[in-house]
Amino acid sequence: MANWWEIPSEQPIDIRPRAVAYYRHSAQDRQENSIPIQRDQVREWAEKNQVEIIKEFMDAGKSGLNAEGRPAFTEMMEHWVKQDRDFRYILCLDVSRWGRFQDLDLSATFSSECKRHGKEVVYTTMGLPRENDNFQPVYVQFERFRAAQYSKELSEKVWRGCMKIAEQGYWAGGAAPYGMQRLLLDEKREPVGVLEPGQHKSIHNQRVTLTEGDPAEIAVIHRIFHEFTELLYSEHRIAEGLNFDGIPSANAPRWSAGMVVHRLRNEKYAGTMVYNKTQSKLKTPSRQNPPEQWVRTPSAFEGIIPYEQFLKAQELLAKRRQKYQSEEMIKQLAAIYQQYGLFHASLIRTLPNVPSPATFAHRLGGLDLAFQQMHREPCDRARAMVHERIREHVPEVLAYSDFLVLDQRLAVSVQPAVPMPNGYATYWPFRPDTRNVIDLTLGVLLSDAEDFEILGYVALPRLLAGTRTLRISATSSRTELFGCCELDFLQQLL
Repeated sequence: MANWWEIPSEQPIDIRPRAVAYYRHSAQDRQENSIPIQRDQVREWAEKNQVEIIKEFMDAGKSGLNAEGRPAFTEMMEHWVKQDRDFRYILCLDVSRWGRFQDLDLSATFSSECKRHGKEVVYTTMGLPRENDNFQPVYVQFERFRAAQYSKELSEKVWRGCMKIAEQGYWAGGAAPYGMQRLLLDEKREPVGVLEPGQHKSIHNQRVTLTEGDPAEIAVIHRIFHEFTELLYSEHRIAEGLNFDGIPSANAPRWSAGMVVHRLRNEKYAGTMVYNKTQSKLKTPSRQNPPEQWVRTPSAFEGIIPYEQFLKAQELLAKRRQKYQSEEMIKQLAAIYQQYGLFHASLIRTLPNVPSPATFAHRLGGLDLAFQQMHREPCDRARAMVHERIREHVPEVLAYSDFLVLDQRLAVSVQPAVPMPNGYATYWPFRPDTRNVIDLTLGVLLSDAEDFEILGYVALPRLLAGTRTLRISATSSRTELFGCCELDFLQQLL
């Protein structure tokens, strides 16, 4: 029994630095034991260097191109690093497991965020940074570059491999189109079986092609092409019919006109393998590629519609697109005005095969401005004439871009307008130029005679005129406020 004055020996205190560990495995690694291997190596390093691992984070099958889609990485940063938990290190096998960020500054940003909260990222293959080692940041940055470059080179190899597969007429990846399914072929290109969603080929020399899918979906594709090419229904009417019959689409409960057009433009339904229509490498936003970059392999597999029917659908779609081109729309308006002598939204709504007034507003800025584009030539002549008249009143006139600079003090945009019919009256529409560099929009009122004489001017200062289209009539109060008979006022402004 110990004497009361004897001080008992204290239990040994664990003074090892504490750490969390992060492991990441990419789906492209093809190594299902990647995370256990990383964990064994990191734990071995921690034991050797007397570091206690208190928490481990694992992202299996997650890309390292950015931090999005990595729940374990996000949890570590948000709930451990930023919450100032009691640990010192974040252990990671190497820089590539931390991430293959294409923006090297982004990789450094996350490391800097850890340091700001008193945590240090340690790559165990490199070891603890030595004190006053000026080359350590250089080593790390070089490894970040190598990690990013590896992903870039791998992406290029995968893309070229997919291009070659598509050129040979095989499916290069992704979900099958509506009404079709993926068929696995063995090394001799004999059918093995249909691949279910999420399934992939397991042998490198195997290939995938497309074949007919659900008979109900095939019937829908046949119906869409029949109604469009034979019955000449619009895409809107086809979608309404499918919805009325309660037929769900592939990705939504209801069909839309855009969904119908998407099926009509899909050449795979005619047996042609098409690849590289879009591009999205290394987690970048998807963008459309021009048609000359597409990989097209006709008769790659058995289509579900005749190729001649597909071509007919493309011809009809091209005619519809032409109808919505600006020049064609202006011609349609000119024909309407010549036939009816009117130019009103209510009339346009009643005419068949004519875009809606809302479409004219979206494409041409509204019916008022569309009417002005119908008279582009007289407006251009009037603009040139006004430019000459301005030079008679102002000593120094500089033509810059599509406006004039007067005495290096005043920027003027000249905007002629022909009278717009409005029942028994007329008005002149002007849309003030809202560019910051423009000081004054000079509206030019033209007559409706064949020579389109200049009747007068309206001076619309940018700070007073606003941004909406103004309608000037003979009795308008704006005429008294902004109207001028001659250009003498420009000298007074200068």
